[in-house]
Amino acid sequence: MPDTYVMLFLVLLVAVVATYVTPAGMFEREVVDGVERVVPNTYSSVESNPAGIMDIFLALQSGMVQSGSLIFLVLFAGGAFEVIERTGAIRGGMLSVINKTKGKELLLIVIVSILFSLGGAVGAVANSVIPFVAIGMIIARALRLDALIAVAITFGATFAGFNVGFLNPYTVGVAQSIAGLPLFSGMGFRIIAFIAIVGVTIIYTCRYAKKVMADPSKSLIGILDDAEDSKESLDSAFTLRHKILLSFVGLALLFFVYATVQFKWGIDHMAAFFIVIGLVSGVIAGMHYNKIAVVFLEGCQKLVYGALIIGVARAVLIVMEDARILDTFVNALAVPLESLSPVFAALGMFVANGVLNFLVPSGSGQAMIAMPILSPLADMIGVTRQVAVQAFQFGDGFTNSIFPTSGTLMASLAVAGVSWVKWAKWMLPLLVMWCIISVAMLVTGVLIGWGPF
Repeated sequence: MPDTYVMLFLVLLVAVVATYVTPAGMFEREVVDGVERVVPNTYSSVESNPAGIMDIFLALQSGMVQSGSLIFLVLFAGGAFEVIERTGAIRGGMLSVINKTKGKELLLIVIVSILFSLGGAVGAVANSVIPFVAIGMIIARALRLDALIAVAITFGATFAGFNVGFLNPYTVGVAQSIAGLPLFSGMGFRIIAFIAIVGVTIIYTCRYAKKVMADPSKSLIGILDDAEDSKESLDSAFTLRHKILLSFVGLALLFFVYATVQFKWGIDHMAAFFIVIGLVSGVIAGMHYNKIAVVFLEGCQKLVYGALIIGVARAVLIVMEDARILDTFVNALAVPLESLSPVFAALGMFVANGVLNFLVPSGSGQAMIAMPILSPLADMIGVTRQVAVQAFQFGDGFTNSIFPTSGTLMASLAVAGVSWVKWAKWMLPLLVMWCIISVAMLVTGVLIGWGPF
């Protein structure tokens, strides 16, 4: 498959061509409660402004500038989480849980899955789950299970939490910012979805584990050889300092949630707050000040690829906005969806985002493309923007767990030595259950008029 940047550049070129063949038009807009909204049934034709060759590259530059707040949010979050991970606190905490639950196989699977799902829900573990798959292999080997379990309790659990992302700055944070919603609003309803999706994931994983424990021949790929145990060790100190550090990070994230409600903190505040989290975490861990700086910047560097995707995706929209054809596409989507009930329109958004994720497997990049279209579309078809954000989040999150265009998935499978075909066979029934839950949540969201609360 072409690289994500190549795919987005091709989309940008398609958008440029579209400026010459698509009629220009615009909706009237009004400001409601501080948020600009489209006024339904006000679309009218306007003079076209096709893009030139230089406009392609100017759009890339403008996209980076206009997306600066979101790009630096992603970079600074990466820096903070890198400092936390480099202290050994996360690994130490995980291995401490593993050691304390020896002999309680299913309890171990449940606890490890919950920890990774929480990491995915808050954005602490996503692409960085790849090296943790090796820990999953140690656990699976010790329990006389197979490598599918290793991937399930690490990567699978992480993205079960990521599917909802109730405190994830890379997806929900970016999408809500674009949609004009208070940062991390609607968290209570998302936590319900998180509990349902993670609960089903854990039950599904435990049932498979019990079946393999009872009869190893039931494994889809064969159990791991425990002769390799000598090569790995579960010894890793979980010190008082580690406990203080992780407690600080947890309290800091809770404080930020409070601040978004009480002080109306937004994206810029969160980006700045991640700098604070990174610095204080380094101090608690006893890092030298030079090392804190270097590690923080190394964390930023790891996410440059994902962060700049936001700017490239924004460039596509800049071309369409400058040519005045973005509203034309919104209107074209609205016409067939207006004949549907809001419930089916919301489900259509969910499916569309799932398809889009095959081409743009970056959550933040997809948010930049999808949400400027979904937000006005939601206004027109009677769906709240909060529901539109979650339709995007489900569409993006679910397909990350099975589409081979997901680099994190393919790398995790490579670490465990699991073929994509075997993983897809194991994952498909769980994906169907996820979809059933998501449909129920989206339908409920539409029916209760789920808004920014």
